[in-house]
Amino acid sequence: MIQGRVRWKRFALVFVPALAVASVLVGATAEGAIGASFVVSGDTFKVSADTLQGQGFVQYGSTVENKKGQKIPVAVSGIRKATLTNMCQTVLVKSPVGAVTIRITAGTGKDPVTAENMIVDATQIEGNAVFTKLEAGRDASALDQLPDGQGAAGMFGQQASGITIKDFRQVSWAVNAATFKLPGLKLAVEPGEHECF
Repeated sequence: MIQGRVRWKRFALVFVPALAVASVLVGATAEGAIGASFVVSGDTFKVSADTLQGQGFVQYGSTVENKKGQKIPVAVSGIRKATLTNMCQTVLVKSPVGAVTIRITAGTGKDPVTAENMIVDATQIEGNAVFTKLEAGRDASALDQLPDGQGAAGMFGQQASGITIKDFRQVSWAVNAATFKLPGLKLAVEPGEHECF
């Protein structure tokens, strides 16, 4: 399994990404598309859920760029409307005093996490998946299940009208969403390695 690691000179800086992640997840409720193009941080993060269900799914290959200008290959997955039950997100931080895990949980009660026009740049996705009305091999520039969810012309793409993934596991560089609602949000900074999976 891929483990995220970020190295900082001061332990105090561990709290900066925690606050940034919390503000993004809580505050990203504006309607409309959010740009999917930004420089990614130095590492990946993990997301898990008991079940992910979505309407309007697209997927194609692309790259993201880090601060050093390095191009990193990713699988871009987009979902028009998604729900996640019992969601967990973790970032593993390496500091001078040892490993620290930044953990966010939400959707653990009767209300699931919901997202609209969500785009994920992932390096790993696992689970038991069921697709509805799957089209594999469609040109990525012609995908139409998600607004602004197209890739480069000539690139392999696939899409489906619906998707369900049980025991969902994902390693990602970036996530964008027009709306991301997290009922029962909890954020914790924990010494040691306590990743979602």
